[in-house]
This record gives sequence, structure tokens and C-alpha cells, in this order.
Amino acid sequence: MALLSDLINLNLTASTPKIIAEYIWIGGSGMDLRSKARTLAGPVDDPKKLPKWNFDGSSTGQAPGEDSEVILYPQAIFKDPFRRGNNILVMCDAYTPAGEPIPTNKRCAAAKIFSNPEVEKEVPWYGIEQEYTLLQRNTNWPLGWPLGGFPGPQGPYYCGIGADKAFGRDIVDAHYKACLYAGINISGINGEVMPGQWEFQVGPAVGISAGDELWVARYILERITEIAGVVVSFDPKPIPGDWNGAGAHTNYSTKSMREEGGYEVIKKAIEKMGLRHKEHIAAYGDGNERRLTGRHETADINTFIWGVANRGASIRVGRDTEKEGKGYFEDRRPSSNMDPYVVTSMIAETTILWNKA
Repeated sequence: MALLSDLINLNLTASTPKIIAEYIWIGGSGMDLRSKARTLAGPVDDPKKLPKWNFDGSSTGQAPGEDSEVILYPQAIFKDPFRRGNNILVMCDAYTPAGEPIPTNKRCAAAKIFSNPEVEKEVPWYGIEQEYTLLQRNTNWPLGWPLGGFPGPQGPYYCGIGADKAFGRDIVDAHYKACLYAGINISGINGEVMPGQWEFQVGPAVGISAGDELWVARYILERITEIAGVVVSFDPKPIPGDWNGAGAHTNYSTKSMREEGGYEVIKKAIEKMGLRHKEHIAAYGDGNERRLTGRHETADINTFIWGVANRGASIRVGRDTEKEGKGYFEDRRPSSNMDPYVVTSMIAETTILWNKA
């Protein structure tokens, strides 16, 4: 009798041209990812060639029971690192049967901003630093922490190595390679300041693709932790007290910022960001007030400051950007549970389209 692992790893390409497409969407909470699979007649590499599909929105908090059908529109395709072969992951957004985006569909509004000619002309680049915490499944206590107790103080864990400093590296490395396999532009990983907390970076990615890639990277991470029997948390402050929170620092530049004289463009953009600070904070994730306290490498949630090489600022400009007179800036305010469609499009809207007058 075949082992379960043998069957899971069956190579279908030798016996059938059919493939499996895993349709992924964002559920009613705005952070719960959902997915289901369907069989297609053969390989597909263009989301426009994929069929739309539907799901029961009353079971995900996205539609009433008496009119529960929600339609999935395929938007981006990635290689499936779990089934491999020609099988694919499909990032979707959700609409009513009449073709209207449902309230939790944040991608649609973001796509409109990114398709604006003024935004397209500026070719906005994003690099998102996604922090997260690995938790023991039965206790919801960080991986590697003594049950009901605490490890030694922060200090040796950031980018640390060793069994007493790095907890869950096998999960992190599996996720890194799976994202590369999928075609996500994951640019790195590192252990974070709080033990049991890690970070991966997605980018540079242009426009709407930054949101697509980050959501699918999150999906892959949740699938891997499911296999490992570990829980992944995107809570911005999973452990109260003298422990670092978890953010999603968003690095950003436009064509004008990357060219000669770009530093002046950056400073004007940051000025605009400061004028809309409260609007941005309101859209940058739930529970962020527990993280943005002015401590643990954050600025206070009610204060907007920026600085060069200042990790206690709302927005940080790198030394290289200042020296070269062009480059990018880092918005340090987004929380780990932010919606990348909302954050990336809002930054583009504020810096390119919004008129402070």
C-alpha cells in the first residue's frame, strides 16, 4: 500500500494533462485566507483564461444566507509549491453576481488607483517587510518560549543563530524556498527582535503586484505552518510588555524619486504623508495602537515624525538615499496585519494624486 506522502507527491504530468488550480481569496475578517481547488483541462498561464468561480459567502461572513453566492475573479497566477508540476495557485478577488466588488474586496479599489495614468507613469515600487510570530498550537504561546514563562530579555535573538535563540527556522526556510518556487519576488528573511518572531521581505514589486505577492506569501506561510502543527500570528503586539511588536514596514519609491533630484521629491511626498497621518493610521491595521507606543523602534501613534536612519520615526529615510540624493523611503507605521492592497494604493494616492491644497 502506498504511503500517504507518496500519494501527495504524485507527479500528474506523466498520466494526465489536467492540472489543479487552488483559488485563494480573503475572507470576511479581512485577514482570514480561504481557498478551494478545481481541476482544469490543461496548463494555464494567464488569469484572464481562467474561469470565474463562486463560493458560499454566508460561510465566510461575506454574504447573507438568503443571497449567499459570491463570485471569484482570478487576478494573478503562481506556481503551486505544494502540488508542484503544472499546478497553480490563483489569487482572486470577490464580487456580487451583478459584478460589484463586495465590501471586503480591497483589491478592486487599489487596482483603480494603480491604473491611473499619473500613477502608472511613476512606476511605484514597493518592498514590504512582513513580520509574524510563530505560536505553539495548543497554548498560543510563542514557539521556543517556556510554557507560561518567558525567555531571556531581547538582544541575542535578532538575526540570531543557535537552538536557544532561533525557534522555527525550518518553517521559515521552507517558506522562503516555497515562495521562490511560486514566483514570488521574496527578497530575504531574518529572525526578529522578539524570540519566535520572524520576517520575510517581498519586493521590489510594482503597483498591484505587491499586494498579490504578499497575500500569496502569507497563504503559503499558513499552509506550511499547518503542516508543521504551528500557528502563525500577524497580531501587531502578540505579547504585552517589554517585547517588540510586529509590523509590515513598507518601502516605497517612484520613478521621480529614483532619478536625479529625487530627494526633494521624497521630502515633498513625506510632507504629504504627514498631513494625512490620521487617515493612514486608520487604514494601517487593527490593534496598531498596542504597537505604536514610541518604544520598541516605533513612533507614537499620535505623532508623525520622519528622519534619516531613525527607526523610532514614522517614516525613515536611508543614509544611502540622503547621500545619493535619490532613492526611497520606509513607512514604518503599517502593522503586521495590514492589507497590502490598502497600504500600497494609499501611499501612491497620497504621494502622487492627492493635492494638499
